[in-house]
Amino acid sequence: MSTLTYIATATMGLEAIVAKELRQLGYEDLQVENGLVRFTGNQEALCRANLWLRTADRIKVEIGSFKVKSFDELFEQTKALPWPEFIPENGEFPVIGRSVKSTLHSVPDCQKIVKKAVVEKLKETYNTSWFEETGELYRIEVSLHKDVATLTLDSTGNGLHKRGYRPFHSRAPLKETLAAALIQLTNWHPDRPFVDPMCGSGTIPIEAAMIGKNIAPGSNRSFVSEYWEWMDSSIWENARIEAEDLAEYDRPLFVSGSDISHDMVELSQQNAEEIGLHNDIQFKQMQVTDLTAKQEYGVIICNPPYGERLEDKKEVAKLYKEMGKTFKSLSTWSYYVLTSDEQFEQRFGKQATKKRKLYNGNIKTDYYQYWGPKPPRV
Repeated sequence: MSTLTYIATATMGLEAIVAKELRQLGYEDLQVENGLVRFTGNQEALCRANLWLRTADRIKVEIGSFKVKSFDELFEQTKALPWPEFIPENGEFPVIGRSVKSTLHSVPDCQKIVKKAVVEKLKETYNTSWFEETGELYRIEVSLHKDVATLTLDSTGNGLHKRGYRPFHSRAPLKETLAAALIQLTNWHPDRPFVDPMCGSGTIPIEAAMIGKNIAPGSNRSFVSEYWEWMDSSIWENARIEAEDLAEYDRPLFVSGSDISHDMVELSQQNAEEIGLHNDIQFKQMQVTDLTAKQEYGVIICNPPYGERLEDKKEVAKLYKEMGKTFKSLSTWSYYVLTSDEQFEQRFGKQATKKRKLYNGNIKTDYYQYWGPKPPRV
């Protein structure tokens, strides 16, 4: 297994950012597709991708991919794959699936066929007729798209957005992966001030602090592939040592978050403390209209209420107008706003420099970007 093919899955619209992160890790053999990025690498690549990718959802090992239009073809081609190289005799291997625009559209039937084919393949190697599946988890996914079946093993476990620092969150929390993407789509540099004036449970400021200090987002959690028999445990250990060595824990930051709700501010502080960044982020209770700054050339990111419910629309329209007046006074700052409100620019009072379509869960949103002047060269 010197070289394997991996799939980094991503929310629609974030694929290019995931690809950029992979290139920064040193992986160049990339294929960017809707909702995923394929890349190749050794076992170390699996560990480093899980530890370092801030905007991907999970990392899968591709076992095989082939055209298929019948259940017999699905069975035979699945059985032909080298499953014993990946799944030990006691491994637990449930099968999940999905099918889009394919002849084989019954997902439960596809799952049953794949499970049966893998069992038959493992029987040949382990000379047994029964698998208790009491060992580590090797979750198989059969994904059918336009009659192409792709068989993968999930190496991540809980999605990569679960960094391990947010046991507490608000009712509608922003996913950590999207928060990291919002930051990476800005011109922020860790030497400049960063503010989220509607921080909720603190996700955006915490992600900014992790980026600013180069803390690997997966360094505070575990992954199912750490316990796989075919994975050399020393590779995982070395990848974690690398992450620790590259972290700049002593780097000073100017990151702050505020919220009109005292409870949200307390929640943010608890989450920052959970990951050890409570001394690096300043949280305070404050209305967005009270935002001022002595420093110049900072960056504001916020994910304000969208006004999805009819009764909230007037309040949200008023909020956006107030935001426009407040942010306008910060003449050297850049600011970025995520919202589903298509009338945002009119309410805010200024046309965005650029906007980008993104999905916040199932909600189609736009990311409005207002670029301030570049800071002078020192």
